[in-house]
Amino acid sequence: MTAFSFPVVTVASILLAIVALALTWRYARRDAPRQRAMARLLDAADALEARLRTAKAEIEAITGDEDETVRNALQEMLRQRLWLQQHGETASVLTLDEIRASIEQARTRIDQQLVLVERARTAQP
Repeated sequence: MTAFSFPVVTVASILLAIVALALTWRYARRDAPRQRAMARLLDAADALEARLRTAKAEIEAITGDEDETVRNALQEMLRQRLWLQQHGETASVLTLDEIRASIEQARTRIDQQLVLVERARTAQP
């Protein structure tokens, strides 16, 4: 190796490393909104699933029977999680946010139903 080629190889290696870092940084910045949207969606799904399990236990405690509505809602959550597993990486941030909003609306409805169940329970002699 000549004295001239060593600095050229070193400079080329440094430039290649800089380009690789710049591309990595660019893709990381581009994916950050998607990662935040996915994290918010998964948090909402976890919260809804927890509320559904609470609702299931409350309803079963009162009626002694398994509630089909809650079971169907839990199955729907499973379908949404499977969809996310298959399509979450390619779904737009807008789509992820829309799904999260629908999950949060469902959790609000479940919360309202749990309030009614609690009122019915306290009203019983």
